[in-house]
This record gives sequence, structure tokens and C-alpha cells, in this order.
Amino acid sequence: MLINMGKIIFYEDRDFQGRSHECNSDHSDLQSFFSRCNSARVLNGCWVIYERPGYSGSQYYLKRGDYTDYQNWMGYNDSIKSCRIVPQYGGSYRIRLHEKEDFQGEMLEFSEDCPHVFEKFHHHDIHSCKVLDGYWIFYEQPNYRGRQYYLKPGDYRRFSNWGGLNGRVSSFRRVINVI
Repeated sequence: MLINMGKIIFYEDRDFQGRSHECNSDHSDLQSFFSRCNSARVLNGCWVIYERPGYSGSQYYLKRGDYTDYQNWMGYNDSIKSCRIVPQYGGSYRIRLHEKEDFQGEMLEFSEDCPHVFEKFHHHDIHSCKVLDGYWIFYEQPNYRGRQYYLKPGDYRRFSNWGGLNGRVSSFRRVINVI
């Protein structure tokens, strides 16, 4: 069952100061509401915020909480131009990682978070994957650090399909969304 209930408030300045804009649904272009985003407050749900309009550029996963500065969400700058709520999901989680593009090469299936992909999969790069169940976040560095990539159920034939700059996936986790 999927439920899309959430609320996020973006602030132009740090510590929840300056102009603000409240969202409770996906927005592909936030440019008309604020020019920069230095802090955010997630009141409900989980969100993926994007550096550019149209859900592109660097991605950041935010769960309920206060983010007093863009560095709190591992942001590279104060540019947030689109956002997407992660649907609440109560089912199982399954993802298949493939060593090569188009689901070729070695494959391994996971149903739990993985802080160190190389320890389990013995590859430094993942070039394709299938998200069978649930929602996931890929991280370029071990222990859930570095660039983030949001994946919903579907087929990703190459790393560019999830927005990756290369095939580097060093950790990943399930998005467990609590409203």
C-alpha cells in the first residue's frame, strides 16, 4: 500500500531564517519560490531533494527532522530546485545488483541494508540493477556517505539511469518511510 503524505519546509537562510516555502507534494521546479536553500525542516514523510529542476543533479535523501544547514544533508551547495516525496511503503524489500550493464555479469540479490558493497559483492562498481520491491538509496562511499541516488521499483540498465556519474556504489539502504 502506498500513501503520499508529507510536509517539508525550505528556508533560504541557515537556521530556518529568511523566506520559506512549504511543500506537501512533488515539485519539478521550485525556482519561483526561493532562490537558494540553506536549511529545511521535514515534518512528515521522507523526501528526495534535487540540485536542479526536473529531478536532476545531485540528490539528497531527507527523513523527518531539522536540517539547520545544507551541509547537514551532505549538500554540496545551497541549490535546491526540485523535490519528490518518497511514498510510504509497507512491503518487502528486494534489489538485484549486476556487475555489468544490461543486467550482465555477476548478480547478487539483497533484502537488507549494506554498509560495504565490496565486502558482500566483491565488486567496486555496479553497472545495472533491478529494484524488485521497495525504495532504496545508493551511496558512492561506504557507510552511507557521499553522493546519493534514489531508486524506486524498476529496471536500471546502466548507472546513468539512476543519475550516477559512474558505477560506483559502495553502500545502500532501504528507505523505511514513517509518517
